[in-house]
Amino acid sequence: MLGAAGGSGQLLPVTPGLGAVTAVLLLAAVAVAGWGRLGHGRAVLRAGLRAVAQLAAVALVITWVVGSPWWSALFVLLMFTVAVRTAGRRMAPGPGRAWAWAVAPIGAGVLPVLVLLLGSGLLPLQGLSVIPVAGILIGGALTATSLSGRRALDELRQRHGEVEAALALGFEDRDARLEICRTAAATSLVPALDQTRTVGLVTLPGAFVGMLLGGASPLQAGAVQLFVLVGLLAVESVAVVVVLELVARGLVRAGRPGEAIG
Repeated sequence: MLGAAGGSGQLLPVTPGLGAVTAVLLLAAVAVAGWGRLGHGRAVLRAGLRAVAQLAAVALVITWVVGSPWWSALFVLLMFTVAVRTAGRRMAPGPGRAWAWAVAPIGAGVLPVLVLLLGSGLLPLQGLSVIPVAGILIGGALTATSLSGRRALDELRQRHGEVEAALALGFEDRDARLEICRTAAATSLVPALDQTRTVGLVTLPGAFVGMLLGGASPLQAGAVQLFVLVGLLAVESVAVVVVLELVARGLVRAGRPGEAIG
């Protein structure tokens, strides 16, 4: 395993070499995106630089945040707010506050799972446990909301005539939109499904590897990783269903074709 030599317990050694390789990879990603005319070269660079700044800030504050339940709760709320803003802007770019509707799919997916874990006692009410678990769930809900929202709205934009035809046949507005966009939005679950199907065969996810490096047994690490994957499937499924309902009811509408999402 990379970086585990010498019993350091690290996946990768934190050295100047790691920083140099990371910078090279970021520049390579920017160059390839530009060369391939993907339209996201600057977005890749901004994302990488933001990740550096944000991780540095988190590293400075996380040690004292996790010591207080109240600060931990505020930190989780911050993660939730950023996820809503990010997913909402991806789902409904452009002026206005349609992005705020992203609070519904992310909240509906994440909150019940967290309440179940805390209420059952499986997740200790302490920052060191709540923050990483909440972050994983919120991240999954963010991805599902962004993908399903954009795919549903793109499908409605491209197949507008079919929506009109369904209305002419007597469908209600909601049912006509759902008939057209449901299948496209559902494909946003494919990444989570593939990750769950291939876990242990193609990938060894972070929670599993991290617990092994921390001294947990393979059985413990496997059980926790299984929970994470199944929890993400539940969270993302709920998020997609709520996004479809928002789109079908016209609460979130398609922007102009080609609208920037960077």
